Amino acid sequence: MHSINIQPQEVFQALADPTRIRIARLLAHTGEEACLCELVDSLMEPQYKLSRHLKILRQAGLLSAEKDGRWVYHRLVGGVSHLDRLYDMLKALPDSDNLFANDLANFQNRMCLREDGRCRVGIQTLTLAVEGE
Repeated sequence: MHSINIQPQEVFQALADPTRIRIARLLAHTGEEACLCELVDSLMEPQYKLSRHLKILRQAGLLSAEKDGRWVYHRLVGGVSHLDRLYDMLKALPDSDNLFANDLANFQNRMCLREDGRCRVGIQTLTLAVEGE
C-alpha cells in the first residue's frame, strides 16, 4: 500500500464545489464504490462533468480508483482519521432541498442493476449518455 500525502488546502478546494460535495457525500453515506456511469445515473449530471470532478477528488487524495476491465470504480480513501471525520461531517450536512435524498434514492435504485456486485450495464439515462459523446 502506498502513502498519500494529503494537503488540507487541496482537500477543501476539492470540496468547494457542490457537485463534488454531492459525490463525496453519497460515497461517504453509502460506504460503496461506484463507477462513473452509476454516478451519472444517480446525480443526473453529464459524464464529462462528473469525470472531471472525480479527477479533482482523486488528485486531492479523497478518492481512490480501481480498474476492472473497462470499468473504473471510485471509493473514498478510508482509514485515515482526519478524513473519516471529514466524511462524518459530510454525512451530517443538512438536506433542506432534498437533493441528497434524491441522489441517494437514485443511487440505491442504480445499484440494483449490478451483476455479481459490479456495474455491467453502462449509463441508463439516455439523455446523459448522449451528452457525453
